[in-house]
Amino acid sequence: MAIKVEHELHERRKGRNIGLLLLLIGFVGIVFGLTVVKVLQLGEAGKFERFDHVARPQLEPATQSTEGSE
Repeated sequence: MAIKVEHELHERRKGRNIGLLLLLIGFVGIVFGLTVVKVLQLGEAGKFERFDHVARPQLEPATQSTEGSE
């Protein structure tokens, strides 16, 4: 039969751990919320893909060539 006595240090650590857990959950919630808002504001998936600041010709609409140009 083991006697389990928690020291007051364990209680303080538990309180700090719960505080840190709440802080991390809040941070993840903020990042998730901002991501949802950004994706909903973009609407079209093509706009979302073009937002990486890299020129990708396959995402641009095809231009019609004129018959007289070389």
